[in-house]
Amino acid sequence: MTSFRTLLFATAITLLSQAALADKFEDALESFRMAGESADFFDSAYGYALFPSIGKAGVGIGGAHGTGRVYAEGKHIGDTSMAQVSYGLQLGGQVYSQVIFFEDERALKDFTSGNFEFGAQASATAITASAGAQSTTGGGSTAGASGGKRDANTVSTGYHKGMAIFTIAKGGLMYEAALAGQKFSYTPL
Repeated sequence: MTSFRTLLFATAITLLSQAALADKFEDALESFRMAGESADFFDSAYGYALFPSIGKAGVGIGGAHGTGRVYAEGKHIGDTSMAQVSYGLQLGGQVYSQVIFFEDERALKDFTSGNFEFGAQASATAITASAGAQSTTGGGSTAGASGGKRDANTVSTGYHKGMAIFTIAKGGLMYEAALAGQKFSYTPL
């Protein structure tokens, strides 16, 4: 009887955690769909990678990590994780959401081909949808605030090498003048 209760409890916890994870993805997706220019990319992009929460912290040496899902033509095709190590002047911590849009099938294949990496010069368009910090994958940040998730404004230069990156700060504050890049892994479904 104890084994049955344990199994039932474990199953319930698993289902609840999967529902919570699905909610995190839905919330992040809704934020990017409602935020300024990133919304337009959903209509034209071949696919995208969505990271609901990436945690980032540093004191001299820093790091970031997050897990996400990859979509092609609206269908979930695999899972991804991002890791970042940075070195330089940095202090603080923050959590942010990130979406990477793929302009075409070639860009998606580049991302999903194995270990993909953005160099330190890659930059993200920061959506200042709430009080928080803006960040780029190449270092640097500023603090700012705007009216809220539903009326965020962005200015983007569009695709660069077939990809466009947007972030939404969720909390925290980090000062950073560091050299960093993001490395991604991909696991197909």
